[in-house]
Amino acid sequence: MSLPLLALVGFLVLIPAGFVLLAAFSVDVPRPGNIGLNLTLDNIEVLTESGVLGATLNSLVIATSATAAALAIGGFLAFITARTNVPCKGFVFFIGLMPLFLPSYVGALAWSLLGSPGAGLINVGLRDLGLGSPVNVYSIGGVVMVMAMYYAPYAFLLMHSSMSMMNPDLEDASTVHGGSTWRTIRSVTVPLALPAILGSGLLVFILVLENFPVSQVLATPGQIDTLPTFIYRLMNASPSRGNEASVVAIALVAAVIVVTQIQRRVLAKRSFTTVTGKGVKPRTLSLGRFRGPVFALALVYFALSIVLPLLALFLSAVRVSPYMASFGDLFDAGSLDITSFTEVASSSSFHTAATNSVLVSVLAAAGGTVLAFAVGYVVFRTKSVGRGWLESLSMVPLAIPAIVLGIGLLWTWLVMPIPVYGTLWVLIIGFVAVQMPQGFRGIAAAIQSTDRDLEDSAVLSGAQRTRAIGVITVPLLRVAISSTFLLLLMLSMRELTVPLFLYTTDTRILSIAIYDRFENGGALREASALALIYCSIMFILSYLPRRLGAKGGRTHA
Repeated sequence: MSLPLLALVGFLVLIPAGFVLLAAFSVDVPRPGNIGLNLTLDNIEVLTESGVLGATLNSLVIATSATAAALAIGGFLAFITARTNVPCKGFVFFIGLMPLFLPSYVGALAWSLLGSPGAGLINVGLRDLGLGSPVNVYSIGGVVMVMAMYYAPYAFLLMHSSMSMMNPDLEDASTVHGGSTWRTIRSVTVPLALPAILGSGLLVFILVLENFPVSQVLATPGQIDTLPTFIYRLMNASPSRGNEASVVAIALVAAVIVVTQIQRRVLAKRSFTTVTGKGVKPRTLSLGRFRGPVFALALVYFALSIVLPLLALFLSAVRVSPYMASFGDLFDAGSLDITSFTEVASSSSFHTAATNSVLVSVLAAAGGTVLAFAVGYVVFRTKSVGRGWLESLSMVPLAIPAIVLGIGLLWTWLVMPIPVYGTLWVLIIGFVAVQMPQGFRGIAAAIQSTDRDLEDSAVLSGAQRTRAIGVITVPLLRVAISSTFLLLLMLSMRELTVPLFLYTTDTRILSIAIYDRFENGGALREASALALIYCSIMFILSYLPRRLGAKGGRTHA
């Protein structure tokens, strides 16, 4: 069973990666009727250009700084919700998750409205107070701040899980031997959470390093290059420098692999086991007089990551003029108009983009879920020879930045004799390939935690294995399968980097429509209104898995 799946997964992932590798050492880029083996090493010279070196340095500075900031934010929220008596703990937990509902590039677009040097809303307000215009989001600091805010939830989720299950015995021992609360946290709690900290740090570092949309929106106006924006500019140069873009893309993949190996080596040197068969309940730290200030800090993060961006988008959507010298202008007659929402919602372009988004996302989620279930079943329920290779291959897209895979997918489906380029099918295939690791892990965890006795009993009673899977296993995993489907649906709805290389005029989706409108400064009102409608859709899609999981839990109980 593993061989057909190996061929399918390999075709989805390795062929695009192979085209990128081939282009890096070829004279010409792959195109229909021209997949030559005229190899050369001249393309490597692009790595010596000052632009590449500057982009590499900027990427490393941004990724390192944003990772540190995201770990600080996520770790702070995880600690106070898992280990302290912070007020409104459920709401604080929600604050830690809320930025996931707002795609990072929408947050970046909102912050471009808030913090641009001249017309940014924050600077307008500060000028009204006579404080000048000190905020400039088109800087490395601005990019780091936005990246950190919208990737902090990944660190929060991983570290909250670790701190919630932590055995308190070592912390109690530290207290008994005279350790203060803060010294215990520094010398015991944080080191015990090191796997979660390093794991989330690695994930955030990779996501920031390969992030294209935020860098394109915030760094490019400030003439700051990163590796993803440099690759994108090479691909869009006239004439296109696709071969040199492939070389830089391979360097980006190599950096991701090196960082991953370093993290594994660090964790392999120590043992971090604290959860045993003995029941444990983590200690709850009393914050005392710091309860209020700690809660206030959580609210500040909520305001910066959610409230202010949404307000900026709303204000941009209802302002008649895109430029505002003072907040007093809002009170002028005719300065506000909410018809942008109805205009966007009733436009044919919105209907087309929304229909394409829903169709592509539903089909990609369905195909990804079916493929993830098949791969998970073969890997964890069979003794197929290739199941180890299949598991490893399914996780390969995690090591390949989306912008690299997008380039490879473009060349793959331009060259392939199957006529899918220029149709929605190429987007569906691209989304399935990029999101394979998330789908596989979601299904794999459920399969591993479900006993196979009922399925085997059905087979022993005379049922075919496929019927036993359909009647027994699939219903048992319905919550995990449904949640995986909804996760992939949400990821497909928010994906921007891959479709930038694959879409055509007839296959525009909502994320592309928003990005294009913001790139065209004359369409800010429509872009902001569309972004708010889009965020509402994302919020609903993000909320459904939790509701479904709760219902599933009550059913099993």
